Amino acid sequence: MPEVRIFGIRHHGPGSARSLRAALDAFQPDCLLIEGPPDADALIPLVADPAMEPPVALLVYRADRPQTCAFFPFAAFSPEWVAMRHGLDHGATLRFIDLPHAIQLADGFETRGEAPEGETAPAGLDTPAPAEAPSVAVRRDPLGELAEIAGFPDGERWWDAFVESRAGEDGDVFAAIHEAMAALREGAEAAPRQGADGDAFREEAREAHMRTCLRKAAREDFARIAVICGAWHAPALARHDAKGQVGLDAATLKGLPKTKVAAAWAPWSYERLATASGYRAGVLSPEWYDTLWNHEGRVAARWLARAATLLRAEDLDASPASVIEAARLAEALAGFRGRARPSLDDLHEAAQATLCFADPAPMALIRRKLVIGERLGATPPDSPGTPVEADFAATCKSLRLKPEAVAGDLVLDLRKDNDLARSHFLNRLHLIGIPWGRRQQARGRGTFKEAWFLSWQPEWVVDLVAASADGGTVAEAAASRVRRRAHEATRVAELSGLIGTLLDADLAGAGEDVIRALNDRAAVSADVFDLMEALPPLAELARYGSVRSSDTEPVLGVVRGLVPRAAAGLTAACQSLDDDAASAAKARIVGVHAAISLLEEPDLKAVWQEALRGLADQSHVHGRVVGRAVRLLFDDRALDAEQAGDRLRLALSRASGTMAAAAWIEGFLEESGTALIHGGTLLAVIDEWLAGLDGTLFAELLPLLRRTFATISQGERRAIGEALNRHGTGVSEGEGSGRILDAERAARVLPILRLLLAPVENETTEDTP
Repeated sequence: MPEVRIFGIRHHGPGSARSLRAALDAFQPDCLLIEGPPDADALIPLVADPAMEPPVALLVYRADRPQTCAFFPFAAFSPEWVAMRHGLDHGATLRFIDLPHAIQLADGFETRGEAPEGETAPAGLDTPAPAEAPSVAVRRDPLGELAEIAGFPDGERWWDAFVESRAGEDGDVFAAIHEAMAALREGAEAAPRQGADGDAFREEAREAHMRTCLRKAAREDFARIAVICGAWHAPALARHDAKGQVGLDAATLKGLPKTKVAAAWAPWSYERLATASGYRAGVLSPEWYDTLWNHEGRVAARWLARAATLLRAEDLDASPASVIEAARLAEALAGFRGRARPSLDDLHEAAQATLCFADPAPMALIRRKLVIGERLGATPPDSPGTPVEADFAATCKSLRLKPEAVAGDLVLDLRKDNDLARSHFLNRLHLIGIPWGRRQQARGRGTFKEAWFLSWQPEWVVDLVAASADGGTVAEAAASRVRRRAHEATRVAELSGLIGTLLDADLAGAGEDVIRALNDRAAVSADVFDLMEALPPLAELARYGSVRSSDTEPVLGVVRGLVPRAAAGLTAACQSLDDDAASAAKARIVGVHAAISLLEEPDLKAVWQEALRGLADQSHVHGRVVGRAVRLLFDDRALDAEQAGDRLRLALSRASGTMAAAAWIEGFLEESGTALIHGGTLLAVIDEWLAGLDGTLFAELLPLLRRTFATISQGERRAIGEALNRHGTGVSEGEGSGRILDAERAARVLPILRLLLAPVENETTEDTP
């Protein structure tokens, strides 16, 4: 029988990786069995390719449904990566031994049972994320209990202090880890289990398959077999040769469903490695672990020097003396806490005190750059790509778009098929978080033009890879993202914005789902202002959507349903508003009015004008809202000058209050003075009201009036001023003409006009036969 050694590691742990490297160098195995997807065995040799630069990820996905997939990220400090590099460098046989994803991704595998509530898995020791795959009915966090006993805030910090930050390459650490995990598992397995547990069955099946692979390798011609697995699994794999275990494992694996899967290497990033993603749990500080892996002996000094360089690049003070002081403080803190060298917490506190002077903003920059990091990986050009990457490349080729870092402008003519397809493609990329193109204002006339500014960023390759979890193509991934956003949306206005995005991206299938969700949400919504905010973008889509060759009839149907709901609740929604709320309500009313005018639908306009009439007659609604309602009706000729004047006089009456009258004028006149220029007696009514104010009230209202008239264009203000100047202070109302006249001044002109016109009249009379 070959010699078998089991090395329990922590995924993405530099301490585990360093200890594993030393142990493998000493053991020299000719077969390495690694916890990972056997579906990707054929891709292991690419690890040795010089073009392969971690962080990278293995993607395993269903061939018929690419969005059903799992990611397996690796960094240079991941123990599995170290094991693969060791095996390839020494010519050893390399195999992944986890339960194949042809089984795990198959329909029916997830229905093996229901997980009991409250279970968690030991973070980082097992490949599943803690919130997604509890192990063997563990009802507590075992590492958390060890951390609490040792005085650490959580299991992550405990593991970092005792394993990841250990000095040297101590192979004996695996024996200690194995013993600790065996004790933890013994207590966990002794806990009572209630009902079926699908996640526990998954773990049992995984461990059964790993033991089966180990027994199979032991029967082959190998002298030394090394097994690299999550530390939590190590005690379970040690029972591979226990009496009766073969039968138990065979029974566990019998009759499991299968499906066809494919695998590919893909670039990854430290930012994505810092969060729990799919199959593996993330780590809190990948860039810090990278520093531990590559600069073990001088980690504190190097990290602080990089922090100072980073701060100086942002024009922040970080002198060499401050760096030296920070390094001394970090070493002292580590000594006080019984550590062989400074941990990340020690360095964080030292930098906060000596480099950032307790300012959280620079520390946020340091965390982003030196704790999480921005490193991007790369894969060989000839390696198999992910489905979305392949679709992206094929679409770029067909549309003659090149993802280049060089920025450039692109003007599209949406009447041309290729340009319209380009627009759809760029909008779809936006939906999956890749803003390759940024929309700009197109020059020239015509709604058929669309301008973009293109600039490709290398890190977006990682977003393309991640989009594979949502679909097999860019379009499928974009539609899936929008459906998820629609499901999470809480307001009708959010859903209306999504509809516009879907039309821009030509995702009709998802559009139907979003419209259905919008109608359902609007039917039960009591927020009238939410409905009103949703209308303007929908109306614009219904009016101009034909430019993109989109079917806008469903959008118009949504608008026809929203307008009556908004109109019915308008008056009630505008009650008891303060100044800020009234300003917001006025803006929404103006937006809906413009939207309805844009559609040119008489029935909708009649419903809306009836709602505005009801609002215009309200005496207990904020004057700014009522004034704007009257103005909109006046502009639509639903009210004539006399009717508007009657409402204006009523609003300016002393019974209404001076501030309320000023608010009414603000709502009526804001942003346009044409009503005063061409509105008949309206200017005279306002002039008479102002002239009747005493000095104190006038001084109080003057700022508000000046603010109102400041929103009117300069030309309109000049016309109003000239009209008042021509007619002086003796203002009277003209009859019929609707103009303001000064009778006394007009009388002075009449004699001159008679003299000028009299000869013409006499001459005409004499020549008349």
